Amino acid sequence: MAKIHRFSEAIQGMNPATVPAEQAEQIRAVSALLNNPGKKTRPCQLLGPNGETLSVPDSLFSVLARAAEVLGRGDAITLVPVGRELTTQQAANVLNISRQYLVRLLEEGKVPFTKTGKHRRLKLSSVLAYKELRDQQSRDALDELTQISQEMGGYKEIE
Repeated sequence: MAKIHRFSEAIQGMNPATVPAEQAEQIRAVSALLNNPGKKTRPCQLLGPNGETLSVPDSLFSVLARAAEVLGRGDAITLVPVGRELTTQQAANVLNISRQYLVRLLEEGKVPFTKTGKHRRLKLSSVLAYKELRDQQSRDALDELTQISQEMGGYKEIE
């Protein structure tokens, strides 16, 4: 029971949840079952501790399938409600940047935020929109560098 409680705390605190090594094979099996397009796995049902069954709605099934896929690869996962407001530290963690750098971005107006007293709060949707914009700009810059390098003969054709 303690493991379930710690896992629940990790999710509530926006800390990444990982799979213990002894459960990795079980998670991969669940992922294979939920993400197998060749087999019809819907409608899916949960079996409770007293033998009761409950159908899993498609929206929850999709979340479970994606979570099992990510955990099955050995990656950590964090579930966060999209409408949730984040602290600057939580937002910095989502963006994988320092809190100080995030505060600078906020002061430059690059990410919207509100203030609750003296504390800044950011909507997760705003943080994710900034992340997508930043990632797209990085991809565009990389494409441009690749193009310049090709034009200058930096890449030989593979024969």
